[in-house]
Amino acid sequence: MDASTLSRIGLAGLAVMGQNLALNIAEKGFPISVYNRTISKVDETLHRAQSEGPFPLTGQYSPRDFVLSIQRPRSIIILVKAGNPVDLTISALTEFMEPGDTIIDGGNEWYQNTERRIQEVGEKGILYLGMGVSGGEEGARHGPSLMPGGSLEAYNNIESVLKSVAAQVDDGPCVTYIGEGGSGNFVKMVHNGIEYGDMQLISEAYDVLKNVGGLSNGELAEIFEEWNRGELESFLIEITSDIFKVKDDLADGDLVDKILDKTGMKGTGKWTVQQAAELSVAAPTIAASLDCRYLSGLKEERESAAEILEKAGLKEEVGGVKSEIDKKRLIDDVRQALYASKICSYTQGMNLLRAKSVEKGWDLNFGELARIWKGGCIIRAVFLDRIKKAYLRNPNLASLVVDPEFAREMVQRQAAWRRVVGLAISAGISTPGMCASLAYFDTYRRARLPANLVQAQRDLFGAHTYERTDRPGAFHTEWTKLARKEQCWCYQLSMFKGWLAGCLFQLAFGNVSL
Repeated sequence: MDASTLSRIGLAGLAVMGQNLALNIAEKGFPISVYNRTISKVDETLHRAQSEGPFPLTGQYSPRDFVLSIQRPRSIIILVKAGNPVDLTISALTEFMEPGDTIIDGGNEWYQNTERRIQEVGEKGILYLGMGVSGGEEGARHGPSLMPGGSLEAYNNIESVLKSVAAQVDDGPCVTYIGEGGSGNFVKMVHNGIEYGDMQLISEAYDVLKNVGGLSNGELAEIFEEWNRGELESFLIEITSDIFKVKDDLADGDLVDKILDKTGMKGTGKWTVQQAAELSVAAPTIAASLDCRYLSGLKEERESAAEILEKAGLKEEVGGVKSEIDKKRLIDDVRQALYASKICSYTQGMNLLRAKSVEKGWDLNFGELARIWKGGCIIRAVFLDRIKKAYLRNPNLASLVVDPEFAREMVQRQAAWRRVVGLAISAGISTPGMCASLAYFDTYRRARLPANLVQAQRDLFGAHTYERTDRPGAFHTEWTKLARKEQCWCYQLSMFKGWLAGCLFQLAFGNVSL
């Protein structure tokens, strides 16, 4: 094949995400070859390239023709379902690839699978990147946030393409080299965990405003639209406002009210919570959001429980609380509670990334991660720029909560935050994300916790030892023996006091002589 007709890059896997990313690359002027095992997907992509372009996109119908249509060193993005389909695709393509070529996996893959594949293809001299792609179908087509990790050489080979197709913000394209190994996949996983927390917190704000405040969907649309012009400005707040505006085209009323309250998931939130546990990093807001998805799946059980508990005498508390509500104050309180809770959720995610970075030696740049999340991705929000600046001020920042600016905002909002959580509890409305965030904040801010009692308990039943506040070293105490010895001594002393008192009484009335 004539070198002048070779494509700059290739993409295999033409579901909607793959098609959209391929068209994005081609639209930016990079000739691209595409391939899919199902031939009709190739034809569909070619048709879109002509109708939306025309764009420099060519379709190939076999792994061999696909690989050979790309200029060397070849860079091939694969966008197929995570797991075994990725291994099968790699096997089919590497049969025709050469040393120095690169595979870029753009799926939501478990980071250890990426590290395994780096080793496997490395034995053939092939380079590998695991690249998180965030922004959904729309982001893939018009500018996603990209998180590539693995071979730096591989990244350098494709950097110009990625910078062109990524979302563009005021301080550059939303892509950066994340680090070695599976760091790109891990960062994308935590991004999704933060996303879980964000969505849960927004749903709780909606629940309180609708069921305690009695606000209509129209009023909620206006509130979220207003919030999107302030400190809460973000993609998720924006789309939430839009959701409340959509009418049901199959029946009367608003569409949001007709949607079944069962939430799906694809696994990245679960991975995030598992990794937090393994790394001993507290992530209660993200964990609470995952738990709520599990509980939402118990729709039939929840309906049954509601009926049984009502018969048992459980009364609805919302109505009584509603009558006393100052709606204007409630709206402002919920705004502040949502913002403070979001800070805690992002804090937990960044702390998890730091712990993994230390464990793996990835040397992650947290300010840069916040920067590339400012555009294209699902959690994009205006306050990510402030997170970036916090890490620029102090790259070793222990927690966003103690950054001077965020600390001041948390303190300013805590009264409203507590009012919302307390009101929700009184009304029987569950706000697990906000409660988890507040408990996280209250635990983190206290210089002394009741963990001293837990340590004493552990030492009593398991001789795990404990440390003291007033001297160094590990200590162990025979708690039960000493406690019961003290009890025995006290009993004997009490008996002696009783005998002595009796003697003195009798002596006083002349019945006993000593």
